[in-house]
Amino acid sequence: MTTSDVLAATALPAFRNEGYADFSEAANRVAAEAALAKVRAEFGRDYDLLVAGRRVATGRKLKSLNPSHPAEVVGVHSKADAALAREAVEAAWRFFPKWAGTPAAERIEMTLRASAAIQRRKMEFDAWLVVEAGKTWPEAEADVSEAIDFCEYYARLMKKLADPQAVVQLPGEKDEMVYVPLGPGVIIPPWNFPLAILVGMTVAALVTGNTVIIKPSSDTPTIAQKFAEVLQEAGFPPESFSLLVGSGSEIGDLLVEHPRTRFVSFTGSRDVGLRINELAAKPQKGQIWIRRVVAEMGGKDAIIVDADADVDAAVKGVLASAFGYQGQKCSACSRAIVDAAVYDEFLAKLGPAVEALKVGPSEDPANYMGPVINEGAKKNILGYIEGGKSEGRVVAGGGAGEGDGYFIRPTVVADVAAGARIFREEIFGPVLAVTKARDFDHALALANDTEYGLTGAVYTRDRKKIERAREEFFVGNLYFNRKCTGAMVGAHPFGGFNMSGTDSKAGGPDYLLQFMQGKAIAEKI
Repeated sequence: MTTSDVLAATALPAFRNEGYADFSEAANRVAAEAALAKVRAEFGRDYDLLVAGRRVATGRKLKSLNPSHPAEVVGVHSKADAALAREAVEAAWRFFPKWAGTPAAERIEMTLRASAAIQRRKMEFDAWLVVEAGKTWPEAEADVSEAIDFCEYYARLMKKLADPQAVVQLPGEKDEMVYVPLGPGVIIPPWNFPLAILVGMTVAALVTGNTVIIKPSSDTPTIAQKFAEVLQEAGFPPESFSLLVGSGSEIGDLLVEHPRTRFVSFTGSRDVGLRINELAAKPQKGQIWIRRVVAEMGGKDAIIVDADADVDAAVKGVLASAFGYQGQKCSACSRAIVDAAVYDEFLAKLGPAVEALKVGPSEDPANYMGPVINEGAKKNILGYIEGGKSEGRVVAGGGAGEGDGYFIRPTVVADVAAGARIFREEIFGPVLAVTKARDFDHALALANDTEYGLTGAVYTRDRKKIERAREEFFVGNLYFNRKCTGAMVGAHPFGGFNMSGTDSKAGGPDYLLQFMQGKAIAEKI
């Protein structure tokens, strides 16, 4: 009996979320410093493209920088062109039948080996996230833990989906439904969760039997290269995936539009997501299917603080939701909608708490916030802050931070009207708009006054208001008396409504179905 046969016949332990390292403990700090030294020793290394197992070096290069210290080059990456993009899709198409025919138990086994490999290198991956994505150690640890969770959760989910699904049995027939993979897919992950979301989208496609072309963000390609090492170590066939670094205009559109591309899995901005959806919807010559798009496209997330809320708890939750990872989360709270009865008290407590946050290089554990991702993001966010000064009253922050990195002081703008740009537009940075609500009716109306619908939270002690918000607060992930960030795999399937995407519900029981199609089979007996 092979290892795969044993796995197919054996129940896996129940899924449990990966724990977090506590960086206040001396042993973990020592391990973190050692990992950081190891990573720094690799700064400036050249990385080839991977095209179905073939390493390709090109003359055009992309330099990945450390946003805390932009003079530091994290990695130098070959850039793909249109010809290599076409080659990658055609290679994925050729290998797809063999990979789709690989027993599910073997694909599950590889996914679990990938989880184990990330676990072994966890502190190293933390360090890569610190230096390339600008994450603080706790934020990096959460990202890597989520990557492990995706591997473990989707492996178990695929085990359930690998068997024929129960259907009604008609007299004289044997009836069943099986799920089969789609085909070659394009994986386009974001820079803000450069490991967790990359891993989640990729292993979901691979474990279900699809081949993939990974196009990582140009801000975090080194992390993607390190994950490719994990896939190789876990035993995924070299032909099952390609890794292409390059611009969206040069290779991204081509990958989406290629007639052999069966699906696109994307996480990123609304505008890019809408463009991908539009390109994918138009059939190309030789295309025989309707392309499937799985998209998560951001949010303008609100936390409601009700008149009878625990204000101290609300302040803590809003602060963590707005300024964790510099507000660069699609789930981040960028609008606090506060009942007039506690509005002044809330601001009086929030302002000093935000001003006390330390901002600086992400490798320093003393800093609560690190840099934003790049110079363009810094300029854009500072532009919103300047505009916000005429749209409200700055009660904390209000400008750039000190140092040569891309630092911005956490900023709170109060008395913001519903028509203001900082109330309506996704900023993706450490900027919080605070708006006064007359009552709970008004607060719900303000919270829903957005084209997005990703996350939201309500702080209240009133059970009737909780029940009402459950029905009326139109978001894909709703929380009560806690922060609106930090969705946990298995417990909080993640994905939003409206312009926040296709409500993909990553880390949930339905997610893998988006990478498969059902086949009903009836046999007369």
